[in-house]
Amino acid sequence: MTQLLDNTRKEGAELDELRVLHVADLHIDSPMRGLVPYEDSPVEAIRSATRSALRSIVADAIEHEVHLVVIAGDLYDGKWRDYNTGIFVVSQLAELNDSGIPVAIVLGNHDAESVVTKQLRLPPNTVLLSSSKPETWVVGETGIAVHGQSYAERAIFEDLSLGYPSADPGLVNIGMLHTCFDGSIGHEPYAPCTLDGLRAKNYDYWALGHVHGYTLICEEPLAVFPGNLQGRNVRETGAKGACLITFEDRHPRVERLLNNLVRWERVNVNVSEAKSLDDCLDRCRDELSKAITTGAEIYAIRVQFAGSSPANRVLRSQSEHLTAEVRALANNLGGAEVWIEKVVVSTKPVRGSLQFTGDGVAGEIGRVLADLQSDVPSLARADNPILPELSSLRNQLRAAGPEMSDSLNDEDLGEALGDAAELLAALLGGEERIDAN
Repeated sequence: MTQLLDNTRKEGAELDELRVLHVADLHIDSPMRGLVPYEDSPVEAIRSATRSALRSIVADAIEHEVHLVVIAGDLYDGKWRDYNTGIFVVSQLAELNDSGIPVAIVLGNHDAESVVTKQLRLPPNTVLLSSSKPETWVVGETGIAVHGQSYAERAIFEDLSLGYPSADPGLVNIGMLHTCFDGSIGHEPYAPCTLDGLRAKNYDYWALGHVHGYTLICEEPLAVFPGNLQGRNVRETGAKGACLITFEDRHPRVERLLNNLVRWERVNVNVSEAKSLDDCLDRCRDELSKAITTGAEIYAIRVQFAGSSPANRVLRSQSEHLTAEVRALANNLGGAEVWIEKVVVSTKPVRGSLQFTGDGVAGEIGRVLADLQSDVPSLARADNPILPELSSLRNQLRAAGPEMSDSLNDEDLGEALGDAAELLAALLGGEERIDAN
């Protein structure tokens, strides 16, 4: 056991109520890829957002006079490009040291010992828990025991929590673990654990990391993923931040402290009734205005136009102009700064508005499709000799148009044929498609 900071609070401070700030997945200096600058866009502020988020959370810790800060893995995004990344982090830890706030850190998969090979000395308030085995740190006179283990290698596939010690009944016990928790969807399966395994330790709180969305795993014991501190791309949308855990008589409660600098969002614009580009842009302005009312200073937004719309052709044929119009809209909304990450068009023609007529190729295609649609049940039979060809057609249409299911059956074949008719009509009419990914 390690003991540090004989007096971690200001003279006369009450310890009946303990406050712990839990943060994870900061990914300091993570590269923000694809930041395309244009007039008045806040690209530089977005590029430095992970550093700004750490400064903000250090200020929150000092303001709330917390008794401990715990960082549950992935403080860094990976190997430092130079020492400036480490110098910045150490300077922020030193701010906490000057305020008498101790810090406990475990390494995760991105900043494992084998990944981040450069090192700087940590301030005296900061303890990095061992990667060789679980370690316990009793935090001065706070009455808190922190249990945890860092990653030695990037990929850890065993349940590290199994080796953690049982709770010390005379202390507030906090477990720190960077984990996928029983196979969290969308995350690498590192250091998996189970709820029964966590409960068996009898800890008062589990400070988890690795899952980038805020997730309350359990209330007894309280086990929480705070999510990452700062969204870094359009897959990490919505409010991000840390968790303030307050213990009263050893009973913890959680409060989210949100980082309100840069927030990523997706804005979906339904243009089903829009008949012109101006109509579409008016709807886009309305949706953008709704999205930027949640308190962040800067928004990074992907805009997607969707729906079966009479304006489908103009949206798809004027992609560059449309993107410029949306960016101009964003610059004139007022309030928060907005950067448009991408404009996506996934609209379709209005069903039934396109006709195949005449004696030429278009007319012949129309007659074939009409015959197919008239007998959908027989087409969907497993012994239908042209079913493989239809399946192949659907796969090609999936790559070119709206996503479709993996198999053909009686329920969806009719809709698939309708989609094929609309796509073929649009192509024959010379409509230009743009990438909707």
